[in-house]
Amino acid sequence: METIIHRPNHVAIITDGNGRWAERRGLPRLKGHQAGITRIRSIVKCLNKYQIKYLTLYSFSTENWNRPEDEVAGLFHLLEEAIDKEIPELHKQGVRLRHLGRLEELPQGLQLAINRADELTKNNTKITLSFAFNYGGRTEILDAIRRLMAEGNSPQDLDEKLFNSYLYTAGLPDVDLVIRTGGELRISNFLMWQAAYSEYYFTKVLWPDFSKKQFERALLSYSRRQRRFGRL
Repeated sequence: METIIHRPNHVAIITDGNGRWAERRGLPRLKGHQAGITRIRSIVKCLNKYQIKYLTLYSFSTENWNRPEDEVAGLFHLLEEAIDKEIPELHKQGVRLRHLGRLEELPQGLQLAINRADELTKNNTKITLSFAFNYGGRTEILDAIRRLMAEGNSPQDLDEKLFNSYLYTAGLPDVDLVIRTGGELRISNFLMWQAAYSEYYFTKVLWPDFSKKQFERALLSYSRRQRRFGRL
């Protein structure tokens, strides 16, 4: 395989295709979400191999509340179980867990699990794993503006640095590479501010099938590109 020379510091993935993966196998859609959660483990291992410090996963959008109620409730339960099961091992590996989105709208049990994970891993520095769960890019920007106004910031003081500090992603670097699995060619309201100059990689591979090899293909594609940030 060609050597991956230029590596992203922050990768964000739109983890699309869990439901279709299950349906193609004659399984309930929740089985696809379960397989998708399991997939995270192998991707974290890739981060260690390629020394990538930041990974953000888009797992549940503010629009996903419109899906069938039983599927949404089942996904919440799966995530709560997965956090409690996986976080001790991730903690040992030096992974910090962050939540991006409106936490207060999630079920109490899931909120508590997220808070436990955040508290346990808050001092870890090897990898930052962020879950965009109950997240929307437009909602994030509006929430940031509301907080800016509520805290009495003047228009004259507003610049990109100050605005960044009010986003859910405060303290995280901008995204270098956005990957979308599942074959769709859109960003679906994801990290609209933070991905302004990101490189994009789209694949038809469904998220539960997005293997180490697939991830390396995305990294190789990124490595071949020349990022200009508006310059020549």
